Amino acid sequence: MTYDTGKQDDDGMLEGLKAFQSDYFPRHQQRFQDLVAGGQHPTTLFIGCSDSRLVPYLLTGAGPGELFMVRNVGALVPPYDGSQGLHGTMAAVEFAVLSLQVRHIIVCGHSHCGAIRALYEGVPDRAVALKAWLELATDAALPVQPSTEAMRRTEQRSVELQLARLMDYPMVREKVEAGALALHGWHYVIETGEVHVFDATRAGFVPAAEAGHSGTGPFMPHVEPGPPG
Repeated sequence: MTYDTGKQDDDGMLEGLKAFQSDYFPRHQQRFQDLVAGGQHPTTLFIGCSDSRLVPYLLTGAGPGELFMVRNVGALVPPYDGSQGLHGTMAAVEFAVLSLQVRHIIVCGHSHCGAIRALYEGVPDRAVALKAWLELATDAALPVQPSTEAMRRTEQRSVELQLARLMDYPMVREKVEAGALALHGWHYVIETGEVHVFDATRAGFVPAAEAGHSGTGPFMPHVEPGPPG
């Protein structure tokens, strides 16, 4: 077998690499060197969907070293069972909480999510792993025909489901109850640029522009009640 080693159409990837090395990196070189010398100290774990339209750095305004990220199909969190099986998302949560000591975990879903639509429409028979993975979101599905409103609500319900599942991670629950860690649920609307944040007091999501916080609820830092009277 022979391979064509001539110029390939790589969708601009090579030019992007060159631009990073010649333009972006020189302007931010000191920042990268500091991150090597001092190590990474991100304050936030961002669990987001793999969808190419979701760009965490644009949503948060964060720079290098500020977000620890794990992305997967649907922004789903596997249940914690204490087993030693291989799972990248579970490992990322453990590393972020136990080693990096992050203070926030964001679960970010989004509009027009293919993973959520697949709950209603199914996946190809050959997508065995995908079918099993999407079972992590089945409890978010509604007993209705898919529609724009049903999709939006299911996407948000899935975020709430993953937040609740995170609370089953012993190291997460311990830190939330100690007030050292807060969990936040976000839903990004691609076509409007709006991000809605979960608000437990309203039992739903509200536009970030109208919220006084970045997502609260039983997932916010635990506060001991004051003395009676």
